[in-house]
Amino acid sequence: MIKSMTGFGRGEYSDGKRNVTVEIRTVNHRYADISVRMPKRYSFAEETVRGAVKEKIRRGKADVSVMIDNLTEGDITVRLSQEAARQYVENLRLLQEEHGLAGEIDIHTIASMPDVLRSVPDVEDEEEVAAAITKAVQLAVEANDAMRITEGEKLSEDLLMRGELIRGIVKKIEERAPLVAEEYAEKLRERIRELLDGAAEAPEDRILTEAAIFADKASITEELVRLDSHMEQLKQILTTAKEPVGKKLDFLVQEMNRETNTIGSKANDLTITSQVLEAKSEIEKIREQVQNIE
Repeated sequence: MIKSMTGFGRGEYSDGKRNVTVEIRTVNHRYADISVRMPKRYSFAEETVRGAVKEKIRRGKADVSVMIDNLTEGDITVRLSQEAARQYVENLRLLQEEHGLAGEIDIHTIASMPDVLRSVPDVEDEEEVAAAITKAVQLAVEANDAMRITEGEKLSEDLLMRGELIRGIVKKIEERAPLVAEEYAEKLRERIRELLDGAAEAPEDRILTEAAIFADKASITEELVRLDSHMEQLKQILTTAKEPVGKKLDFLVQEMNRETNTIGSKANDLTITSQVLEAKSEIEKIREQVQNIE
């Protein structure tokens, strides 16, 4: 199954104490690169999040955002700062003495001062919280994976189509290649006739020898066979893949380019050169598409 590296997924889960929302955005990347953003107090679950993402995402850059809302009272602890309260009392008394101010310094006054009483998050059961986060991550990963599969199917269809186009070009070149040596021999005859200007007959045996040497140097049979074989491999990979194949396709495209360049340099024929350029254009489109395959 071909998968794109580009996708988005969102997962939401509530365990009754907290609502967890996870969003995953993935883009193409040479290797697996997973970045996790989550509240610092839940950092103990970061590796668990990474593990859940890696189960589905083998290649590409994944940005994972974890948001946790609606904390219950069980997740809150009220803390008293004795030092802050002491300093408030001392400073208020000093203010009274210096300025002769009336009034009582009571519990209500001190308790209302900043930082004397603070409510802070308090996670009592890390396993319980990690389990809730993991379920939201799994839902987001599944949604992301579904999008990448859908995009992968489109990529596969396009690549298969382009592979067949190139195979069609290969057949045209195969049909044209034998004619190149014949045309070379005929051009050689015409040139010799012009030079001799009827004084003698053109040496046919020499012409055939030169044509044979030219045909040997310009032979592209092996390259055409290998290029066609690469197209067959492309089809095989796209239709039977069960694991990520992006790197394998990268290498295959390099080999396609190698064979096409060799054909273009050896053919010595304008018609074949034109067909080679057409093939290279399709191979470049394949290369661009392959960059986004996991």
